[in-house]
Amino acid sequence: MAELGLTVILTARDIERGCKAVEALRAQGLYNVAFSCLDVSDPSSIRAFASWFRKSYAALDILVNNAAVSFNDLNENSVDHAETVMRTNFYGPKLLTEALLPMFRSSSSISRILNVSSRLGSLNQLRNPSIKQVMKSERLSEEEIEGVVNLFLNDVKSGTWKSRGWPKLWTDYAVSKLALNAYTRVLAKRYEGRGLSVNSLCPGFTQTSMTHCKGDHTADDAAGIAARLALLPSHQIPSGKFFFWGSSNAISSKL
Repeated sequence: MAELGLTVILTARDIERGCKAVEALRAQGLYNVAFSCLDVSDPSSIRAFASWFRKSYAALDILVNNAAVSFNDLNENSVDHAETVMRTNFYGPKLLTEALLPMFRSSSSISRILNVSSRLGSLNQLRNPSIKQVMKSERLSEEEIEGVVNLFLNDVKSGTWKSRGWPKLWTDYAVSKLALNAYTRVLAKRYEGRGLSVNSLCPGFTQTSMTHCKGDHTADDAAGIAARLALLPSHQIPSGKFFFWGSSNAISSKL
């Protein structure tokens, strides 16, 4: 996005690492990048960031929620850190989005939110028919999404999560992305026709620290796809879509 001339705010939990990232970008001639510390798993950090943004900038045009954690290796499936995963991957983007919604630009152009998600959070990964019915409802509410998340966390605490029909792979991560995808749909419906596009994107099997640098393509490749989607012309950009970038480099989408 910075290469395309946009003013970009890069955030990180670690101030030193965030500043080094900005310095590396500026060394490439990208001086339109600023840094602010932000930990999306900490509500007080979100409030501080929103306050700083409000004082520093006139308006917001694009929000990319990219922060996520997983504590499993590729072939592991522990839920020991389920609460941290939910707090970071679902509640973090949700609370940050809610804090920044009043700051989106009010104009004839369309503002954009892109939630970087995963196909592991697809509805077809759910094997519990009653939970699937709740999550696929056209009248799904935020309260119902949070109810499903709480149900999962309770199953984790009681040790019954394996038999309750939750996704089989990276279960806590998958449920967090299931909730994020559902929140994308709910938010898109709420702002339909009001100048805000909300979509989610699975960048596919990407080479990052989370995958121990294994994958079909680099993080730079995935970032290019994310920027392409976020910057679609106003008359072309959809809302409420889940996009998936496959190994064939084709982008597919569905509601």
